[in-house]
Amino acid sequence: MRDILAGNISRYRKDLGLTQEALADRLSITFQAVSKWETGQTIPDTILLPKLAQTLNVSIDKLVGYSAFNDDTSFYEDDYQKAEYFWGVEPNTACLKVIELMPPIKPLKLLDIGCGEGKDAVFFARCGYDVSAFDISEAGLDKTRQLAEKARVHVRTFRADLWDYRLEESYDILYSSGVLHYIKPELRDEVMTNYKAHVNENGIVAFHAFVSKPFVPPAPDDNYHHLWKSGQLFTYFHDWYIDQCSEYVFDCNSSGIPHCHAANRLYARKVSK
Repeated sequence: MRDILAGNISRYRKDLGLTQEALADRLSITFQAVSKWETGQTIPDTILLPKLAQTLNVSIDKLVGYSAFNDDTSFYEDDYQKAEYFWGVEPNTACLKVIELMPPIKPLKLLDIGCGEGKDAVFFARCGYDVSAFDISEAGLDKTRQLAEKARVHVRTFRADLWDYRLEESYDILYSSGVLHYIKPELRDEVMTNYKAHVNENGIVAFHAFVSKPFVPPAPDDNYHHLWKSGQLFTYFHDWYIDQCSEYVFDCNSSGIPHCHAANRLYARKVSK
């Protein structure tokens, strides 16, 4: 939590245009104390957290990396609250490549980043992986747990905001499908650096990101997307072994309006020097 808190204090301070000195003045402390918070040398006293969160205009949960969510719910929250599974229960074809690259012949820890209603997370658990999964939507997580119970497997679920949550535990596999375009461009460097640092040696990432193409019209819900550029995802893993990197265009009807997306799939392995 220390590193997450340090990064969030710095990020939210800068978002408000505050210097360390200005934040310190508002809290009646020294700027050296703020500096130590942001470098992770110390953490704020518990008694200061409410005032610190108020000054930075965020909740305490959001400050420490677990969003209280308030109005920051998933774009699909209403759909997830319905009985049927909005995305269905069949796993994404991207899952099959993960099994090919890292079959669960030994215990392997996998994290599903932005699991939605859990169809992929539950599939991986059924295959024998040790699965954790998070999403911003509590309704989606509820359906993940229901699907896991029906399949008689266990998936550790927790609610977290993609923008704020940073990994502290390492995994053999990081998996994310159809979520990375929600990361604001100014956060991508930090998020990807954090993800890379928390993959075990010889572990993999299996990432799917929507990309911008001039011949693919904007999707109906495009206001919620921060599309990547072609090759951009690859650049973050240029120093890893690239098992596969491909682009494709596919049809979608998620908004009830037929449309297309261009996407990039990347499978990269962290190999020792």
